[in-house]
Amino acid sequence: MVGLCFVYAGDAPPGVNEAHYLAKAKNFWNPAWCSEDLFVASGKAHALFYWVFGWPTQWCSLSTTAWIGRLIGWGMLAAGLVRLCSALRVPAAFAVIVAIVWIAGIEQGNLAGEWVVGGIEAKVPAYGLVLLGIAELLQRNWNRVWLLFGAAAAFHVLTGGWAVVAAALAFAWTERVRRDPTQEKARFFTPALFAGGAISLIGLVPAMAMSWNASPAESTSAARVYTYFRISHHLLPSAFHRDWYVRHAVLSLITLVCLEIQRRLAKRHDPSSPAQIHALRSLAAFTVGAMCISICGLFVGILPAVAPDLAAKLLRFYWFRLADVTTPLALGCSIAVILSFTHAHYLASRRSIWEQPWASLRVDARGAAFLACLMTVLMAGGLVGLSTWQRVRAGVPISHSNNLLGLRRGANYAEQRQTMQDWINVCRFVRANTPEQEVLLTPRHQQSFKWYAERAEVVNWKDIPQDVATLREWARRFVEIFPFELSTMRVTIRYDRLREFRRKYNVNWIIVDRRVVGPQLPLVQVYPLDDERNATYAVYRLPSER
Repeated sequence: MVGLCFVYAGDAPPGVNEAHYLAKAKNFWNPAWCSEDLFVASGKAHALFYWVFGWPTQWCSLSTTAWIGRLIGWGMLAAGLVRLCSALRVPAAFAVIVAIVWIAGIEQGNLAGEWVVGGIEAKVPAYGLVLLGIAELLQRNWNRVWLLFGAAAAFHVLTGGWAVVAAALAFAWTERVRRDPTQEKARFFTPALFAGGAISLIGLVPAMAMSWNASPAESTSAARVYTYFRISHHLLPSAFHRDWYVRHAVLSLITLVCLEIQRRLAKRHDPSSPAQIHALRSLAAFTVGAMCISICGLFVGILPAVAPDLAAKLLRFYWFRLADVTTPLALGCSIAVILSFTHAHYLASRRSIWEQPWASLRVDARGAAFLACLMTVLMAGGLVGLSTWQRVRAGVPISHSNNLLGLRRGANYAEQRQTMQDWINVCRFVRANTPEQEVLLTPRHQQSFKWYAERAEVVNWKDIPQDVATLREWARRFVEIFPFELSTMRVTIRYDRLREFRRKYNVNWIIVDRRVVGPQLPLVQVYPLDDERNATYAVYRLPSER
């Protein structure tokens, strides 16, 4: 299972968001590191993650720390999937099938751009704990459910928090509306529920602290920046592409159909096994609960037209995150259950499904279900393989990919490799030739300056702070450094304000992308010089005051 994660997402660090989470984690353990950087020194919303996964930065490089974190995170996801298969009474080896369908479903069928298997960040261990919690939910071990979801919220408050809401809806359905009268009635309010809530405070309190001491007007302003300006592609339904809705609707419909098929097969396969039937019903209830949360988010998405300030505050809670993950997970689990049931049926009848004539398979419901699920697994495997091949073919980590950065998307392998190496070289020059507390102006479209240079920067599009005061300052700086009239060119050069930037931000050097601004600027170039070679990036000294 971990090997599957490695094959699919084992790019060289930094992966998406790793340069940001691990930079803050390093600053968490060493506050002097990049202390002048607006983002790194800002409030730490994911304190538990920084504490647990950031300690290797005291002795290891950021890349080594990323690999340590990835192996732990992938291991937690793998353990959760295997445990989930055990709770569903299917062979543990089927966890690979679940994982393949899950990965392909998230990538190809998400509504709001969610992902799970990739680099290490706070939501990865949180989802690992959520998977373990779902496995306990299927077995009616509600005390463990609340504790595991509380631990997930401690790592990432929204991931664990939405899981608690979906679990509460599943509890209401399976333990109240459709409760099996032969089973002992479960209690909702138990000490474990409150213990899980107490554990979640480890993540909730730092998250709430991001808005402490901020006025209502400041909080509203920060929410608008976050929802409408920076993270709209994850939060704002009107910003989602139309095909995202189509693909997610198709995925949801297929999942619901498979959940119904597995329920009927379970009753035919072994009606005397109420535990397994309850597990399947609980899986469906949790999945529908996640879908209901997403539907509520769509209704909240109508508010910007009539109450934009209220909508900005509400949409910050990532309403679509859990459904993006749970829907393909339920599909993978359903397919594993259907394959297990159909295979067991033919074994019981002393026949192999492969020995059936193809003509009879067309009229045999179980055979048709088997073939449909098998084709789905093969299709999912093909999609995962294609995605993996495209990443390998690109030749660069996803954080350096031109498709992600939005500059020269059609660049070939050699050009992308050369651009990445030029970027690493210029960062190494800055690291070797500047004081540790130096602050620089950097290109708008890069994501990993601090990762390689270990120096602060004035502002970075990807590095958005979480606390209200710093978030508003980030927005002010970004609009000032990267004015909207130049946004299509992604250039920061404003000759009339360079002296002002130097004075205001205590910045002496600027890194420019020669593909955008050209090879010659009326500034003092400090890199590359003489025998140094860098066709993509250059470093200039800002003009001094006169």
